[in-house]
Amino acid sequence: MGASGWEYVTAYEGSVEESLEALHAQVFEELYGDDDDYRSLAELWEDEEFMGEEGTHSILDIDRVVHTTAAPSEHSDKDYGTLRPLGRERLVHHFGTDRPSPARFQELLEQAEAALTGPSSSEETLLDECRMRWTGVYVVLYTDEKPTHLGIFGCSGD
Repeated sequence: MGASGWEYVTAYEGSVEESLEALHAQVFEELYGDDDDYRSLAELWEDEEFMGEEGTHSILDIDRVVHTTAAPSEHSDKDYGTLRPLGRERLVHHFGTDRPSPARFQELLEQAEAALTGPSSSEETLLDECRMRWTGVYVVLYTDEKPTHLGIFGCSGD
């Protein structure tokens, strides 16, 4: 089937873990709400053959948050299925601040997607920060200096 990139902006629910849990519920309902194959996210994740071989090509392929900015390793099974923060220095590099807004996050996603379809460029985009399939990166987004949203992007599939 190939690899699929995915991006989300979701409400910040007090912690990254709570925000991810709420996003999981929303996306599960969108993808599987009318499907008889899986009645719950837990049931989906229990289908190791499907999840290990094909996956959902969505945030549902990510089951946990890790609080390290160290790059994941393809040689470590524990790194697959993880969501990790974009490091402060990379935030400043891409956004010019360590407290980016939801609008700026969307703008950089649009620029990155345009770069994917446009003429080849050696310039690194925000999406290049997720370098390993079956993982994702998050950015806490701010409105009036308060965390209000979580920007998430990643890639799953082979």
